[in-house]
Amino acid sequence: MAFGTIAVPAGASDSADIAPVHPAPAAEDDGALTHEAQGLWFVELESAPRAEGTARSQLSSERARFRDNAREHDVRFHERMQFDSLWNGLSVELDAGELAKMREVPGVEALYPVERVAIPETADADPEMSAALGMTGADIAQSELGLTGDGLRVAVMDTGVDYTHPDLGGPGSLPTERVVAGWDFVGDEFDANHPDTLEPEPDPDPMDCHGHGTHVSGIVGADGEVTGVAPGVEFGAYKVFGCEGSTTADVMIAAMERALDDDMDVLNMSIGSAFSWPQYPTAQAADALVDEGMVVVSSIGNSGANGVYSASAPGLGADVIGVAAYENVRITVNTFDANPGGEPVPYMPMSEAPEPPTEGTSAELTDVGRACVDSEGDELDSDPEGKVALIERGACTFDEKYAAAMAADAEGVVIYNNVSGMFAGGGISDRGGFAIGIPDTGGAHLRELLAGAEPVTLTWSDEQTEVPNPNGGLISSFSSYGLSPDLDLKPDIGAPGGLIRSTYPMDRGQYATVSGTSMSSPHVAGGVALLLESEPSLAASEVRGLLQNNADPAPWWGNPDLGLLDNVHRQGAGMLDVPGAVQATTTVTPGKLSLGESGPGAQRQKLRITNSGSEPVTYELDHTPALGTHGSTVEPSFNDAFAEVSFRRDTVTVPPGRSVNALLRITPPGDEVENLQYGGYIEVTAAGGQDGAGTTRVPYAGYAGDYQAIEVMPPLEEVDEDGEVVEHDVPWLTTVTECEVFIGHECVEGGEFENQPDGATYSMETVDGLPDIPYILVHFRHQVEKLEMVVRDADTGTPVYPIADKAVDLEHVERNASSTSYFTYPWDGTVSGMFGWSWPVPDGDYRIEVRALQALGDRWNDEHWETWTSPVITLDRG
Repeated sequence: MAFGTIAVPAGASDSADIAPVHPAPAAEDDGALTHEAQGLWFVELESAPRAEGTARSQLSSERARFRDNAREHDVRFHERMQFDSLWNGLSVELDAGELAKMREVPGVEALYPVERVAIPETADADPEMSAALGMTGADIAQSELGLTGDGLRVAVMDTGVDYTHPDLGGPGSLPTERVVAGWDFVGDEFDANHPDTLEPEPDPDPMDCHGHGTHVSGIVGADGEVTGVAPGVEFGAYKVFGCEGSTTADVMIAAMERALDDDMDVLNMSIGSAFSWPQYPTAQAADALVDEGMVVVSSIGNSGANGVYSASAPGLGADVIGVAAYENVRITVNTFDANPGGEPVPYMPMSEAPEPPTEGTSAELTDVGRACVDSEGDELDSDPEGKVALIERGACTFDEKYAAAMAADAEGVVIYNNVSGMFAGGGISDRGGFAIGIPDTGGAHLRELLAGAEPVTLTWSDEQTEVPNPNGGLISSFSSYGLSPDLDLKPDIGAPGGLIRSTYPMDRGQYATVSGTSMSSPHVAGGVALLLESEPSLAASEVRGLLQNNADPAPWWGNPDLGLLDNVHRQGAGMLDVPGAVQATTTVTPGKLSLGESGPGAQRQKLRITNSGSEPVTYELDHTPALGTHGSTVEPSFNDAFAEVSFRRDTVTVPPGRSVNALLRITPPGDEVENLQYGGYIEVTAAGGQDGAGTTRVPYAGYAGDYQAIEVMPPLEEVDEDGEVVEHDVPWLTTVTECEVFIGHECVEGGEFENQPDGATYSMETVDGLPDIPYILVHFRHQVEKLEMVVRDADTGTPVYPIADKAVDLEHVERNASSTSYFTYPWDGTVSGMFGWSWPVPDGDYRIEVRALQALGDRWNDEHWETWTSPVITLDRG
């Protein structure tokens, strides 16, 4: 039978770039070259973990053999943690110069860096979340369907929980009526950003001394002045952060294992490692949890300003629900009156800075410009001494702007948005004066008043107002893009994440507003609890597809009036619809279609439509495309190059309690658009008047063209003193000239490296406190399937030893965050190879060949490798 073709909007054959009305905020990047250090490493062992059936005794013996083998091959490392429940391996402190030696130890499957994961920023505000609940239908699920999440246990891996908060079941001591389990894996002083606070000091009390975890928990299930999505759930509190700073990915796996032991039903992780792979250990461990029957929900990340392929692990896990963020539709804020005229302007306080007064009139307002004095060399446009400084957002941190105004003796700071809408700023160190943020429209009004003849002042009050968010219901500017580097469709679904009000620790104001995919993930985790309450027999592996079937995709953030849907690889299936999923009588599997690297022809796909209602239903099949992205990885452009979809039959009738297959073909756009990620939605609609009337959707996404054509090692970019972009052809052979902190030979903090384009001689000793050894500097604009650094004789081009030639040997390497950031790999003068043996090379002249296999590349195809050969490296140990 012939396939019928569904028409798509104009532009399917003649694609064009489409620019947003208001550009998205740029990545926080001052243009200087930035070293992205590593230092700690996961060592994955060969056997499957206990979750996949391997005996504990077998895994224990395997670890013992690994330790013996590592000692025999003279690999020096410090063991941090060991794992066998969800992921089989260890985390170690390891000199990067030992990487090749460790990789070749018998029994080692792979090495991955132990990423440092920062706590997202927060900001104080008014306690109310009803608008966000309405966006997902959670309010209807509670009030009309009677669902609360009763009987479900939700684990929150975060900064801990203030279990004394009345909205979370407090007061009391752990375990409380609602926080029934928990553990602090690190201690309050832990901060992975500093080597002197890098060693965890666990204890049994997961009290939150930061705020983020309490906020997340309130979204999941607060019951009090704030009502969460599932106010009847019980909590497990798994504290993986100290009071400030960052945690490490190995601590996250330890918390996952504890959540499994505590018999949690759902795990929420509002944290992750950006630019990663689904093979990363936290993603593998999260997938294993799903296999064990736990639903795992994780934020997809806040790296949207850093371009495509920026999603985070564990949200990248194949079985994990990776969550994007949408802006809240309404927000409750304080206001001040702008004089002359008295027009109210909404504002939000900046976290950690003093709030403005609630009565009286301010000093005179003055416009000082961007105020990026330290990082950009700005001069203040006016003198704010004794006045209130009006500052434009962007180009540097809020704290730098605030500090510049306070150093000039300003009374306070008002920062106006450089894109549409309100924002919740933070990261400020208290310097005495107040600091608030206002929308772009408020900034324009104040600047218009300043252009007049009269002085401008602000009249304060305690009045609050609920205002529409001009970006409400659209994807948040910070929400990360997929696809995954192996072209799986990520994110999976979205939920409100921008400007969400929820609980906060009792000693820090009780309530706060936070923006981030951190805040969208708990909406989904709470929604999962409501769904499982209504359908207790639902398997963990079935939950994601049901949620995706009933989600609602949003229009493009860049210009909603065009009527085009936002990128599938940005919003997944769309906005969570809790009552839609709970009441659904139609399901379509699979819940998403990951088309991968598309060839020139059509792809055949099969969807299974199930009618769980009591009457037969006739469904109409249709297709709605979404915008694509193309061009630069870090600064993508938008394009209306659409796929064409045809169906074997345009209608399908499914009897009650039965399933029917629907066959379709998806023809990707042509490959004339460079680096195109495309997508859309297959729609299965029950005609009106039938049981189950409504539309069920399946998102699809793919890559059009030759995926291996993406350049992995393009030039590294730097912005010079004149603001011009300078390109540096990398990799480089370098020498370390400055470093604050080393782990072995690897500089993990405060590193400076000098290019040696003509080659260099190294003593392989410590000279003036710095290792005099070669460092290879690399910049990866896209994720790398396999990275090798091969040492060869400079004259003959052959290995020194026939069976050992590697200085570095890694799989699934993340990309750098920006076009200005880089990694470095030290070489300690040894090479490794077959059977795990390593030898030092004698003094002499060598070259290192860097070999990067492109993502999903064929390692036997030379065209899929990018290579670079260093200048001559002379070893002279004296």
